[in-house]
Amino acid sequence: MADTSLGTYLRDKRARLDPAALGYGSGRRRTPGLRREEVAQRAHISPTWYSWLEQGRGGAPSAEVLDRIARALMLTDVERDHLFLLGLGRLPDVRYRPSGDVSPRLQRVLDAMETSPALVRTVRWDVVAWNRAAALMLCDYGLLPPQERNILRLVFLDPRSRAHNQDWEAVARFVVGAFRADIARAGAQEELAPFVQEMCSRSADFTRLWQNGDVHGFGEGVKHLRHPVLGAIAIEYSAFTVDGRPDLTLLIYNPMSREDADRIRSLLPLPLP
Repeated sequence: MADTSLGTYLRDKRARLDPAALGYGSGRRRTPGLRREEVAQRAHISPTWYSWLEQGRGGAPSAEVLDRIARALMLTDVERDHLFLLGLGRLPDVRYRPSGDVSPRLQRVLDAMETSPALVRTVRWDVVAWNRAAALMLCDYGLLPPQERNILRLVFLDPRSRAHNQDWEAVARFVVGAFRADIARAGAQEELAPFVQEMCSRSADFTRLWQNGDVHGFGEGVKHLRHPVLGAIAIEYSAFTVDGRPDLTLLIYNPMSREDADRIRSLLPLPLP
């Protein structure tokens, strides 16, 4: 059986790095890859402590140390996740990324859901991908400039949001609390402080709810809409983390009955509003 210990994983990843490509001399090396002290130098940790980790000594490392080692070893997101599972028995916290591009494959997953509005949002709640059902039922994000494709901006700064949501106050309170939880989990409070300040300067309602300090998980629930064509309709939603991209959240809204699915399907031949 293969050894799946943290030390073995670290040694394997260290051996795969090219010393010359990273600015280290490649002559007179007994084994391939970086030396332990070179990894420790790149990770800004003690060479002794790093050696102990490879030897299975010294106890569990902190999340900060594992994150430094992941960067030092130039691990991919999937490899970083595996490092945390080996070292701490859990996945790492979400990291904030300014960019939220999705793969063509993920876009095809969205497009395959004909009567289920679906979208992908970032930690900042920017909508970076959506399907036709979402454009028809929620918002045609394609008509908006990229910087305006943000759920918080739409809820608080677009007057149509109050008419579109049956209980706007409950929706607004929920999204602020869930947004606060997201940026805390991603450690992005400092990076997103200017965005929060902008929202506070433009919306008294956002300021009021932000100052309340409420925190909510997104999870799943029911969204009640006033659609301009269909009228009152309820769609249940579920949130999923995108595999390999924990900074992205996939939201899927499902009709709650076959009749509601048929009502949504009736919109599909129509041009987008």
